[in-house]
Parts: sequence; structure tokens; C-alpha cells
Amino acid sequence: MARKTSLREFQEYLAGRLTSAARGKRGASLLGIRAGNEDWLLDLADSGEIVQMPKLTPVPLTRRAFTGIANIRGNLYSVTDFSLFRGGDPTPQNANTRLLLVGVKHGSNAALLVARMLGLKNAEDFTAEEPDPSAPAWGTQKYRDNNGNVWRKLSVRDLLGDEDFMNVGA
Repeated sequence: MARKTSLREFQEYLAGRLTSAARGKRGASLLGIRAGNEDWLLDLADSGEIVQMPKLTPVPLTRRAFTGIANIRGNLYSVTDFSLFRGGDPTPQNANTRLLLVGVKHGSNAALLVARMLGLKNAEDFTAEEPDPSAPAWGTQKYRDNNGNVWRKLSVRDLLGDEDFMNVGA
């Protein structure tokens, strides 16, 4: 049976990995997530905190991808369903669903609703593919893993600067 890890232990582990990545040590430097039917990579330094799906408060007159507002330890976060934002199906809300608090480092309380976390990934296990010129600036980079699966790389800074992402009004 797998050992259960508390959220605090996982966050301490993740913080340690962030510190190692910032110091340039080898090892896992990417976080893998699943949004809809796509696998995404984020730089570990930009990934932010991962939390279980809390109760969301819907906001009227907003886009469908804007799922609502979440209260995380007394702070309000705007939650965007990343799959819906990308034009995919709504993210099912189940035991695997997570919120990725991506904006805190960049001065924004933004969170992405994702279908599941795919864990820490080693950058050396991926080969760069030709960038996708039709994709927005925050999602042009593509990689292929050792199993031949294609992963997109999310630039959190570019996403938070994207006018379409920040405009939640219907």
C-alpha cells in the first residue's frame, strides 16, 4: 500500500525541490499537469502551490472558463478551468482535480483548475519539438518524452500577461 503524505509534507518536499532547482542542481525541475486531454509542463519555480479542490463561488456574467472564486486560507483566488480556456471539455471535479495557484509569485491571485497532477519531471527526459506558431505566446513550446508523448510547456508569466486570460467578463 502506498504511503500517504500530508499536504504539509508534500509542500515541504516541493519547496526543497524549488530550492534545488533555483541553485541549478540536477533533478526534477518541471511539474506535469493534465488539462483536458493535454499534458502540460511548468517550470517548478513558476508552478506555485497545489491544493485540493475547494468549494467555488460562481461569479455571474463571466466567461464559461472562469469557474469562480476560491477561498484558500483566507485569500481569494480567481479560478480558471484550464481545459475550457484552451477550448476543451470542462474539467470533471473529482478526487484527482486540483487547483494550481500560479499567480502568487507574479502578484496575482490566479489559479488553474486542472484534471490531475502528473508529478515532478526531469527536464532531461524531454526533447524539444518545433514550436507551435499558431499557439498563444504562453503555450508555443512543445516537448516529447522518452515514450513519444507530446507535452506543451506553459509559460505562467506569459499566461498572466495574456489579455484573453485576464478578461473574465462574458
